[in-house]
Amino acid sequence: MKATILHNPRCSKSREALALLTDAGADVTVIEYLKTPPSAAELARIYAKGGLSPRDGLRRAEADAKALSGADDTTVLDAMAANPILIERPLIETDKGVVIGRPPEAVRSIL
Repeated sequence: MKATILHNPRCSKSREALALLTDAGADVTVIEYLKTPPSAAELARIYAKGGLSPRDGLRRAEADAKALSGADDTTVLDAMAANPILIERPLIETDKGVVIGRPPEAVRSIL
């Protein structure tokens, strides 16, 4: 099985999700999204595949997220692409779907 994870190696939840994927034998593509941010279009595609809204993928604890409280989806996606710290992590995609790995065990639903 192939999997892609938008990963932050400094995040314990992201490391746990990556470990679940590798333990399951997945062929994992790791994207350190803070170094290589996805485009707004790529984020839109991923969230749509997972039945998630961009707001679902917004890391609300970040100070810059508060300014997006009334923003439309396009504005949220553009902000995430410009400032990837706003992307809730980890974001995992397989052929079976997309989940935000919080809690990391959510990954099991798409293995």
